[in-house]
Order: sequence, then C-alpha cells, then structure tokens
Amino acid sequence: MMALKSFALIIAIFAVVTSISHASDPSPLQDFCVAINDTMAHVLVNGKFRKNPEHVAADDFFSSGLNIPGNTSNQLGFAVTGLNVNNFPGLNTLGISFARFDYAPYGLDPPHTNPRGSEILVVVEGMLYVGFVTSTSGPNMRNRLFTKILHPGDVFVFPVGLIHFQLNVGKEAKAVAFTAFSSQNPGYNIVANTLFGSHPPINDDILAKAFQVDEKIVDYIRSQFEWDNN
Repeated sequence: MMALKSFALIIAIFAVVTSISHASDPSPLQDFCVAINDTMAHVLVNGKFRKNPEHVAADDFFSSGLNIPGNTSNQLGFAVTGLNVNNFPGLNTLGISFARFDYAPYGLDPPHTNPRGSEILVVVEGMLYVGFVTSTSGPNMRNRLFTKILHPGDVFVFPVGLIHFQLNVGKEAKAVAFTAFSSQNPGYNIVANTLFGSHPPINDDILAKAFQVDEKIVDYIRSQFEWDNN
C-alpha cells in the first residue's frame, strides 16, 4: 500500500513540474499528435508519422510495466525501463518522457548526457550518490561538480546537456528511481562509449593527445567500453 502511495506521489510531482516547465521540444499546435509507424500516413511531425486523429484511442496514451524491475545483470549493474516517443506514441509533440531506473548494489548509471532534455529524478528505494558537471561558459572558468546523496523521497535535477551520473551507494541493497525528461526523446550519450566506442572509431592520436596518455592505453580503454547507447 505504501509503495502504491509513493508511486502516486511521484506521478503527482512530475505532473506539476512538467506543467509549469518549458519543454525543450517545440510547443504543439494541437491537443495531441499520436505517432504511428506507417509511411502511408503522409504527415510527418517531430520526425514521426502522424496518426489520423479520428483513429486515436485511449490506448495511445497508456502504458504499463513500470512496476516490473529491470534486469541489472550487466557490467554496470544498471537498467533503464524507458517511456519515450519511440515506444509510447502518445508522447509525440508533448515534450515529455519518463523512465524507471534500477540499480544493483553499487550499480552505476555512468557519466552521460541527455542532449535534448533536462531531467528530474526521484528516489523511491535505496540510496544514490548523484551529480552533474557544469560546462565552461567563460575564460578561466572551471567545470564545477555538484553532488548529493539522495534517499527515498529526495528529488534532484540534471540540466539539459550536462554530464551527470548516479551511483547506488547503499550497503548491499538495490535502489530504484523514477525520472522525467523535458523532451519526448531526450537522447542518451554515455561519455566513455561516445569517445571510445564510436563507429567508425575516433583516431587513436586524437584521444591519446586529448587524455595525455599512450595510444596503447586508448586501445585498452576502447576494448572495455563498447556497449550500445539507448
């Protein structure tokens, strides 16, 4: 019963925040514009074909499954169950998306960026160490790190485009968080994978000089961080 109340509180918080925030996606010019995987639909909006409004149903605005834990049996001990325009067509043009994050003990959502949306995260179980790093907006300015330890009920915001992370620091316990984005498709670029797992790969000379290391170290790092971005 408490879990149900907590989930209802999460939804209420996100509803208020997203209603008063300015989404990073363009403002819609209609009530809704449900996406459809049909090239015969002719009308393309926000990169998605538009479903005929006369054929739209309640199920286009409905999804389920966020009560099911994600599989954290991977290198990072982390899983994302995401709801964005690619799997939830009713989000098209609404400028929002949502996700469940599951962390194994010491699981990590690695340093990454969401290039198209800000993120607001609330912890519902466990304890997370979270943070983001600022950009350098002027001469002689350093990248600043902002961090916080979060417990159930705590909320933290990650500004759009900035490198950020979450680490489960609970003692041998799993953690769960829910997060909302100010974009229907915020993107997810893991820093390590972007630099060392791109296709085709970035030239070793460039990475070696950027990180001031030997090319053999670059090759080793590249072999360790070749997982897919979402």
